[in-house]
This record gives sequence, C-alpha cells and structure tokens, in this order.
Amino acid sequence: MRPAAEAEKLGIPSVVVTTTGFTAIAKAAGKAEGLTGLRVAEYPGAVGVHAEALVRENVETVLFQRIVDELTRPRPGEHDDGAGPARPAGEIVYEGAYDEIDDYFRQRQWSDELPIVPPTLERVQAFLAHTGRAPDEQIAVLPQANLAAVPWNIAANGVMAGCRPEHMPVLIAAVEAIADNTYNLNNIGSTWGVLPFLLVNGPATARLGINSGAQLISRGANPALGRALGLIIRNIAGYQLGRNYMGTFGYPLNFVVAENEAHSPWEPYHVEHGYQKDDSTVTACATVTWGWPPAIYGTEQKSAAQAALEFLSIEVTKKPCLGRLVERGPNGFRNMITFLIAPPVAKALAAAGYTKQAIREYVYEHARVPYRELEFLIEYGHSEAFKIPDMVERGLMPQEYLVKAEDLVRVLPSPDVINIVVCGDPDRNRIMVLWGGYVSPVTKKMEAAP
Repeated sequence: MRPAAEAEKLGIPSVVVTTTGFTAIAKAAGKAEGLTGLRVAEYPGAVGVHAEALVRENVETVLFQRIVDELTRPRPGEHDDGAGPARPAGEIVYEGAYDEIDDYFRQRQWSDELPIVPPTLERVQAFLAHTGRAPDEQIAVLPQANLAAVPWNIAANGVMAGCRPEHMPVLIAAVEAIADNTYNLNNIGSTWGVLPFLLVNGPATARLGINSGAQLISRGANPALGRALGLIIRNIAGYQLGRNYMGTFGYPLNFVVAENEAHSPWEPYHVEHGYQKDDSTVTACATVTWGWPPAIYGTEQKSAAQAALEFLSIEVTKKPCLGRLVERGPNGFRNMITFLIAPPVAKALAAAGYTKQAIREYVYEHARVPYRELEFLIEYGHSEAFKIPDMVERGLMPQEYLVKAEDLVRVLPSPDVINIVVCGDPDRNRIMVLWGGYVSPVTKKMEAAP
C-alpha cells in the first residue's frame, strides 16, 4: 500500500490490490500516509486458498477490470471514513438517561460494546486535575486516524473505561508510548489480531493500585486501565473492528501488567532500559498469543532452573509465527517476545546464577526447530510463499539456515527481542510466553502528579 501512496504523491497513478475485507483498511492506511481517495482494486475472496484456475479466472474477469476502472477515473479528493467532523473539546454531544447515553455511544462505535461510564464535564475535569498539561495540549497524533490525542480526549476515554482520576499520568504516558514510531501502531490492524497491552513499573504501581501479583490482569486498577487503552486505540487512533482492525477471530480486552519488583531477584524492566528505580514508567507492548502457562518442576535429574530454561525455549518455538520471527537484517520484521515469569521461577533461575541476559542468550541458542518444519511454515504460512534459500539470498536469513532437512535451526533473530517481566502469583511456579509481531516495545516516563 505505501509504495502506491508514495507514487500517487509523485503524480504517478497507482492502484492497491487487496482481497475481500481489506479495502477499508487499505484506504485508512493511505489516509494515515497523507493520501485520501486511494485507488483500490479488490480481488474477490481469500486468494490464499483458491485453486490456481479460480485465481486466474478472478484476475482475468474481475480484478483486471477493476484495476482499469480505477486508473481511468480521477482519484477522489476525499475519502469519507465515517468518522464525521472533529468536535471541539468540551462540546456536549448528548444528554439523556444513562441507558440512552450508553446506547448513543454504542451506536456510534465509541464504546467496546460494554456499558461505559458517561464522560461528563465534571468527571473529565477531575482527571485533568491530575496532569500539568493544558486540556488541549497535543500529546501525540495517533495513526491511523491521525487524530490529536490531548488530555481532554484521553481523560474522556479513561472515564468511559472506569479508571480513577489519579490514573491520568498512566494514560498520558501510554499514549506517548504507542505514538512513538518505534512502536509501529500504524500496522496493528493485521488479521493476526495484534493486541496492545501495557507494562507499568516504579513506585506508582502501588500508589495507583496497579496489580503485580496473582491474577494481575484481572485485579485492581488493571482491567480499567487496559480497557482505557483499548478505547483510546478505537476512538483516537481510529481502529474500528472490521474496517481497519481486522483480527480474524477478534480480540480479548486489552490488559495491563505491573512488574512485581519486590519479589524479583533482578533489576526491574525500566531500570534495565535506562530509567531510575524511583521513576514510574509505562511500556507499550503487544501480543497475538495468550494461552497455557507451563508449570515448572525440578527433580534430581533436572533442576527447576534448567526446566524453566528448556520450557521457555520450547514455548518460543510454539507461540509465534516462526516464518516471521526468524527474519533478520536492517529491514527485517519487527518482533517482541515477552516472558512473564512468576516470582518462584525467577528466584530459582537467579539462584542458579542466571541473569536476565543469560536467560535471553540461552533461549536464543536453544529455541530451535527442524529445518523441514520451518521450511513448511515459511512456504505455506507466508503470503509470499518464500522458501528458505530465497530468504537467505534476500538477506532475510543468515547462511546458517542452509542445512539438511532434519538439522535444527534457531528461530530467534537476536537475544534482544526477549523482554523479561517478573509478575503473577508469588506462590505459583508458572511462566507465560507472549509474542507481539509487528510491534517493538517503547517505554515512557510518567509525569509527576501536580
């Protein structure tokens, strides 16, 4: 899509070819690149599972004519994305009983289909009292809608989600993090179902009631903050289900975790990344996976630490899309792996002499699959249908991947894609591996409350 947008900016007529269901997201992505009225020709159906004869027929009888039609008519000057005109901050959009307000917001897709807390002027102003920023100060411009995130609309979404006013610094830092180009918010609309989530570190976690212990994503302030993140992504970034947020099977609610720094044997995540221990930070992360958290048990034959390392290495080969995860090079695929490690497992690893970096390096070296398995995943799990030798020739894989069918090849492009967070039940021996394709983590410091 982006090459077509750049060509159009240079005055070269271009057409983006999509498949059914992706026309809206292509136009939204074009608008995020500063181009309205992008020309799009839609191939009918899911081309990846069509027989070759059907693909040929659809191209010859449908797609080709659509391309010609798009190239032979003037490009529209504007594309109506259904968002309507921007509203000034403070405008009353509706008055009525609670059920009427809730229904009004739902009909306009301003809610997540769950009941909201009405963002009244009084409630929004209570949030604004917890930031030193002016209500209309631009915090960021969020793709794909390219709308300005300001304290006023950030607060309104926090109110709707059920946050407390004192959570405002978390929400502002979260917006700054997801707006950073490194995070890559502009590409989360994939059918993979990329789900942003937040990691919170520092003294603010206890002060604001953000949970780091057992069942943490479902307790304390965490559910409301996660919901607020989702509403900000919907209402300010403009990600609407079925339009430009295309997860094939939908999305669970966005969530928030806090690191259990008191029970961690290592330095906290934010200190690892250059912040002071007394700083409070928000890290924007993402995942497309959530599932079984293995329990770690040690025996005389294998220590708990060794079992944990081997489990982490196995989980890395099972959770992500390996065809994408292995890509390397300066223009390689964005990746992040997050290990959620319960305190007892973290302490067992530390007692055995493992630092966070040593864990990363062990998993980098030992997370491997047979060449034959990776070859299948790349050939049939990529829309481009590459083979491993093709990817080596293109510089997306190193020469070490040119091996025999049963040889083992590593799946991580670097130890540095692994993030390690100690959290969860302090009395349970569990780990969780999350993979967030398309996204790189970004950390921002919270402002001090006024």
